[in-house]
Amino acid sequence: MHWRWSRTLVGDAGGTREAVVVLGYRNPRPKANLVNRWRVRAGIRSLTPGEPHRTRLILSGGAVGGDTAEARLMADYATTGLAFDGTLVIEDRSTTTWENVTNVIPLLEDADRIKIASQPAHALKARVYLRRQRPDLAARLVRADDYRPGEWTAVIPLLALYGLWTLRGLRPDRTRVDTGLTDP
Repeated sequence: MHWRWSRTLVGDAGGTREAVVVLGYRNPRPKANLVNRWRVRAGIRSLTPGEPHRTRLILSGGAVGGDTAEARLMADYATTGLAFDGTLVIEDRSTTTWENVTNVIPLLEDADRIKIASQPAHALKARVYLRRQRPDLAARLVRADDYRPGEWTAVIPLLALYGLWTLRGLRPDRTRVDTGLTDP
């Protein structure tokens, strides 16, 4: 399922200007938690090599679980923990996935290629939301490097169940998404 979700609603848009959006996760502590650190690493490895001046990493997430915005905690991890020195943009007002997508849209307008990095089900949900809000931008979506066999092996079944649960609300939309469930 994770493999399929990571490849759903993406195309092969060309161009040189790229935006990689990393979606935050509830973070109650003053440092990026395990999930946010993994998402930042997935976002950074999703950047097209050799194009640092044409690619920007957009970190999105407000202060949902604590006092500091998820995006700021992820930015600190990217720059100090991973020594990332590329273009970094912070969107720190979002409290839901829908808001993540809504608030990064102005940052995506000039991108030829858009990648959304998160756990595959969560990234798929964000791609559906982008498609609902701005189909013209959704046509520029390409696959992020957020699924690799062997990662999260111990918890993959739980993440798949959680992913199915979170994607259940997408089925009534006119945009058909294969979540791995059969329609009733």
